[in-house]
Amino acid sequence: MLVVQKYGGTSVGTLERIRTCAMRCLETQRAATSLVVVVSAMSGETNRLIALSNQLLAFGHAVASEAQPNTATWVAPEKSGDHDHERELDQLVSTGEKVSAALLAMAIQDLGGKATSLVGHQLGLQTDRNFTRARIRTIDRERIDRELASGRIVVCAGFQGIDSDGNITTLGRGGSDTSAVALAAALKAATCEILTDVDGVYTTDPRIVPGARKIARMTYEEMLELASLGAKVLQIRSVEFAMKYGVRVHVRSSLNQNEGTWIVPEDNSMESVVVAGVALDRNEAKVTVSNVPDVPGTLANLFGRLGEAGIVVDMIIQNTSRASAADVTFTVPENELERSVALLRNVPFVADGRSGIETDRDICKISIVGVGMRTHAGVAAKAFSLLSSEGINIQMVATSEIKVSVIVHERYGELALRALHDGFGVGTPPSL
Repeated sequence: MLVVQKYGGTSVGTLERIRTCAMRCLETQRAATSLVVVVSAMSGETNRLIALSNQLLAFGHAVASEAQPNTATWVAPEKSGDHDHERELDQLVSTGEKVSAALLAMAIQDLGGKATSLVGHQLGLQTDRNFTRARIRTIDRERIDRELASGRIVVCAGFQGIDSDGNITTLGRGGSDTSAVALAAALKAATCEILTDVDGVYTTDPRIVPGARKIARMTYEEMLELASLGAKVLQIRSVEFAMKYGVRVHVRSSLNQNEGTWIVPEDNSMESVVVAGVALDRNEAKVTVSNVPDVPGTLANLFGRLGEAGIVVDMIIQNTSRASAADVTFTVPENELERSVALLRNVPFVADGRSGIETDRDICKISIVGVGMRTHAGVAAKAFSLLSSEGINIQMVATSEIKVSVIVHERYGELALRALHDGFGVGTPPSL
């Protein structure tokens, strides 16, 4: 039986923890026969490397301006339209995972085991050429199979691959999760264990709601929704991979042997749980474009500009406010608000003064998620009633087959979270 394990940055954050991981790897190999391990960079290392890059560029700007005050300010390569800077950034940040992989392999060897560390090009993990946000295309498992056949634990540097020209590429934040699940799919592993500093997926944030409960099993769809809503346990693309290829994912703690949360395909018993989890997302801002011409192509003009800039729009509401005009309200990530407004000001009917823009940062999004919503009526109505009983006004609503999301004022975020969590009995273990 083959198992893939992934250790996060905190799990390999110190030499002592790396040695603990090495002991766990040997235990798993004895129980499972074959083991492939994927590691992240040591906690804080990726941020340190990115900070070095930013400091270098800032220093370059300052030196260029001081030395040649009458010339144009030096422009960093990433601003000039080519990929040179992003390529070098991938070269830089990929070193963090290489260090972790080599240290863990050495620790396993020191404890009497056999291990080999492999980086992106040695793994045969081919990606496209989108530096800093590459997508996996293929995985050549020949080298991994050869190492496993010799009885070795294969320790893989996560987060990275190579493009068709042999350039190192990285998969974006949380990319080690994606590496692990993709390898599990390619190797047809029995399971993919995501080992981290938490012991599973909870019904909500236990720091806000003490009654939050660890979930034993949840579906890919539920985990995908929770990940998109800001849950930090799993990266979204890793869940998409798991769902596409049917990889069984076990999220558990690297600090103990307790069962965690299994992310698995849906079965009929899961529909008995109406709401599996409740999430609070504070990274939201609201934009209202008023007096928008109510003619074909208007919304395409508005949201096309945001889409081309890579800005993700979440909820959208259009209200007809007067003859031949409408108000359009939508939400974007709060850190993208200023850029969004700047882009919208260049839309013709905004630029000429026919339409106005209003923004609101003091909002948050509360969402309930559960596959049981498919077969239970009145879920949204109950959610609205629970919020109303707490005096919480709902500003916007969005629904999907297994999710209901509402926008409320930021000051009511935690109160709304607790009201929905307790009102739906999410903290109560499901009856068997």
